Order: sequence, then C-alpha cells, then structure tokens
Amino acid sequence: MKTAVEFLLRELENKFSNEMQNIYSKNMQLVANICEQAKEMEKQQIIDAYENGENRSAELYYNETFKSE
Repeated sequence: MKTAVEFLLRELENKFSNEMQNIYSKNMQLVANICEQAKEMEKQQIIDAYENGENRSAELYYNETFKSE
C-alpha cells in the first residue's frame, strides 16, 4: 500500500509533460528532498497516533490534530 505522499509524488511525476521535463529535471533533487521530508512527517504522525492510543473517532482526532495548522 502506498502512502498519500508516495501517491502524490507518483502523480506529479506522471503529470509532467515532455516539454516540462527539462524544468523538472533541474528541480528533481529539490522535489525529492521535499517528498522525503513529507514522508518522514507522515510516518511520525502515524506513529504518534498509534502510540497515543486515541480513543476518540479518527475524524475527530484528525480535525483536532491537523485542521488547526
């Protein structure tokens, strides 16, 4: 199963057209670094939610944890 961040990266790669490939190539390392950071953040969020053993609904937990940002 792919994470949401991995899905996003794959979709962005698929959406770049051939004429945009040069621009994308120049920024590929930047994009890769940002995606790695996002995947690490997502991983930590999942770990934190699991370790906190939340007893409230997943939607309530999400809204209270992430909607305020």
